[in-house]
Amino acid sequence: MKNILVTGGCGYVGVKLVPLLLENNYKVIVIDTCWFGNKLKKKKNLIIIKKDIRNIDHKFFNNVDTVIHLASISNDPSSELNPKLAWEVGPLATYKILEICVKKKIKNFFYASSGSVYGISKKLKVTEQNDLLPISDYNKQKMITEKILDAYKKLMRIVIIRPATVCGLSDRLRLDVTVNLLTYQAYKKKIITVLGGKQIRPNIHISDMAEIYLFLLKNKKIKGIFNAGFENLSVLNIAKKIQNYTNCKIKILKSNDPRSYRVDSSKLLKTGFKPKKNVNFAIKELLDFFNVKNFRSTDNNINLKVVKNKKII
Repeated sequence: MKNILVTGGCGYVGVKLVPLLLENNYKVIVIDTCWFGNKLKKKKNLIIIKKDIRNIDHKFFNNVDTVIHLASISNDPSSELNPKLAWEVGPLATYKILEICVKKKIKNFFYASSGSVYGISKKLKVTEQNDLLPISDYNKQKMITEKILDAYKKLMRIVIIRPATVCGLSDRLRLDVTVNLLTYQAYKKKIITVLGGKQIRPNIHISDMAEIYLFLLKNKKIKGIFNAGFENLSVLNIAKKIQNYTNCKIKILKSNDPRSYRVDSSKLLKTGFKPKKNVNFAIKELLDFFNVKNFRSTDNNINLKVVKNKKII
C-alpha cells in the first residue's frame, strides 16, 4: 500500500484524522512545522516530519499515492498578522506541492479550503455554484488556492472541501472557533459573551470532518468541490444550546464581524456520505472533558497567540 501524505497533520483536524487513517490500515506521512506541538502518538505506519511546507523536499513524496493538504495559517486574525507569510504558506506553497505531485505522478489531492470563501450571503442555501465573495485576506488565499488547483484537475484527481466551522474535541484543542469558544466561556466564567448573535454560522463536528477524508479515500471516483457543513445556526442559537447544558448567562455585545451564510451540503450527501455527530454532541463532549480534566486554557489553544508568541510574524 502506498503512503498518504498529510500536511498540517499535527493541527486541530489533523490529530483527529491521522489516527483514523492508521486505524483503517493506511500508511501516513505527516509534514508539519509543529508550531502547536505534536500530540500524535508514535505508531506503526506513521512517519512525522517536522518541516515547513514552504521548503518541502521531493523525497518526502516518494511512494505517495494521496496528499491531504490541511496546512495553512488558519483563521483571519493569524493571517492578518503577516499576510506575506500567509500567502507563502497558502497559495504559493500549494503550487510548489502540486508541481511535485505532478512529477511524482501522485493520483489524489484533497484540499481543505473554507466555507468562508462565500463571504456574506442572505440566500437560504449557499451551494458550490454560488459566487465566491471573500471579505478577508484569509478567505482570499483560500479562493486563489482553489483557482490554482483547478489548473491541475486534468493531471490528478482533485477534491476541494469547503468546511463549515469545525467544532468538537481534539487532542490539539482549539478554543478560537465558535462552538468551542462559547462552551469554554460557559464552563469557566458561567457567562457567554456573544458578539452580534444574528450571524449564521454553518458547523461540522471534527469527527465528521475527519471521516470525509476517509470517505474520499474509499470512493475513488468522487472529485470536484464540496461544501461540508450540516447545521446552519446563528451564534445566539449556539449560545442558547450551550446554556441548556450549563445554565450560564448570555451577554450580547455589538460585533464588527458581518460574516453570515448558510451552507448547503446536498452535493456531498448525495455521494453517500452521512454525518454522525452534531453541535449538541460537541458541546456535551467538551463540557465533559473540561469538567473531568479540570481544564484551563493555555495560549496553545488559540492560534493567534501561538503565532504571536513564537514570533512567527
